[in-house]
Amino acid sequence: MVSLRTASEKTGLSYECLRQLCINGEIVHMRSGVKYLVNLKKLEEYLDVGKGVK
Repeated sequence: MVSLRTASEKTGLSYECLRQLCINGEIVHMRSGVKYLVNLKKLEEYLDVGKGVK
């Protein structure tokens, strides 16, 4: 699990784009207080395959 900032650096997607994907439930994530943490492997799968991967 990585922060949205780290995921943004690794994928090239903006922080806000990743945040919206989390809010909309489109990518695997969890919240720790006010921070979103994403599963980087699942995010990469989502980006490779597209919608439908959860």
